[in-house]
Amino acid sequence: MFEGLSDRLGGIFDRLRRRGALSEDDVNEALREVRVALLEADVALPVVKDFVASVRERAIGHEVLRSVTPAQMVVKIVHDHLIAMLRGDEEDEKLRAATGSGLNLAGAAPVPVLIVGLQGSGKTTTAAKLAARMKKRERRRVLMASLDVYRPAAQQQLALLGQQTDTAVLDIVAGEAPLAIAERALDTARKQGFDVLILDTAGRLHLDEAMMDEAAAVKACVRPVETLLVADALTGQDAVTVARSFHERVGVSGIVLTRVDGDSRGGAALSMRAVTGCPIRLIGVGEKIDALETFQPDRIAGRILGMGDVVGLVERAAEVIEHEDAEKLARKVMEGQFTLDDMANQFRQLRKIGDVKGLLGMIPGIAKAKKQIEDANIDDRMIARQEAIILSMTAKERRNPRLLNGSRRRRIAAGSGTTVQDVNRLLKQHQQMSEMMKKVGKLGKRGLLGGRLPPGLLPPMPPR
Repeated sequence: MFEGLSDRLGGIFDRLRRRGALSEDDVNEALREVRVALLEADVALPVVKDFVASVRERAIGHEVLRSVTPAQMVVKIVHDHLIAMLRGDEEDEKLRAATGSGLNLAGAAPVPVLIVGLQGSGKTTTAAKLAARMKKRERRRVLMASLDVYRPAAQQQLALLGQQTDTAVLDIVAGEAPLAIAERALDTARKQGFDVLILDTAGRLHLDEAMMDEAAAVKACVRPVETLLVADALTGQDAVTVARSFHERVGVSGIVLTRVDGDSRGGAALSMRAVTGCPIRLIGVGEKIDALETFQPDRIAGRILGMGDVVGLVERAAEVIEHEDAEKLARKVMEGQFTLDDMANQFRQLRKIGDVKGLLGMIPGIAKAKKQIEDANIDDRMIARQEAIILSMTAKERRNPRLLNGSRRRRIAAGSGTTVQDVNRLLKQHQQMSEMMKKVGKLGKRGLLGGRLPPGLLPPMPPR
């Protein structure tokens, strides 16, 4: 996510830092490069112009050019302006702080939430992800209903997703019109005591009058508290155009950007708020049903500038890591102990949390080790192979790796479907992590990333 833009901006600021004192020409040159980087990231031209002008106004001021660390001041100014560009108005920020999800679900139950967007943008999957999120985090009873009577098997798709997430879905009645489905869904939700009603509207391959009129009619009928536009981040500036059109014709209260994990440029996210005036509420960061995150402007800005997102990493870890397991590992770390069983448990925790490369991107400064990570091929499959190697060992071998002579390593490689070299690499990685654990133990509880990363989660280390 935002990898291309992050790399470009990182290179620009690294060159600035090497110069020490900055002249006005240095700042102007850097901002020209920032402008090109933003345009290449598919950020809308008017947004780029406003952004660069605002940064230049502060960056060539007395406070920067005379600062002890002028390059760091420029980075801070860019960071602050990125946050300002991504952030909603004061009311949106209060809502985000109050709910965590950034969605307004206040009002008498059932609270209607309308999902709109083009076909193929991920509306149906997003509806299911949103329902699962509300059930898990807010303990709300959710009813979903599909109003898409045009796309083949669209209603059956939502029904199947409802089964997978254990979420109630309105029964399908053949030949029923979208407006009639919406009315029946609202009536059913009231009678059966649901807290939230999610309505998944039909989409088209392109914007057309019939789609807009139908969405507007459904909205007038159910009067939703939230009207969420689902837009595909990979479509770049087209996503911005779609958002503007829906907002003008239907009225959108928030945006959900999907496939953000596949968009290394990030231009749609950076342009969306400025061009449409609508806040980005949520972002889809994967195919799994729990791969939906609250859009946090300050954290996104930090990721773009290579500062990581430790808070987001901790939140993800806290959702899947049992408190007792974390405390147990913390005690072992403090004692300088770290067995192969502990290492296997770490691999399981990492696979539960999500995509490994996505997690690595949330660690501050990890971009500096990008080449090492690529060479080490750190991904979910590598983690699964390493776990298989450990599970092919006996309990005694996992407790005491010194027992692993050549013949035992060949047996483990054959049992796990790997090579002896893979086994050797894992043992070397375990040795490195054991040494790190001893150092962390000496530093105390605040040893790992300044105490910000929970002891139940340790970042994977590429073998040196």
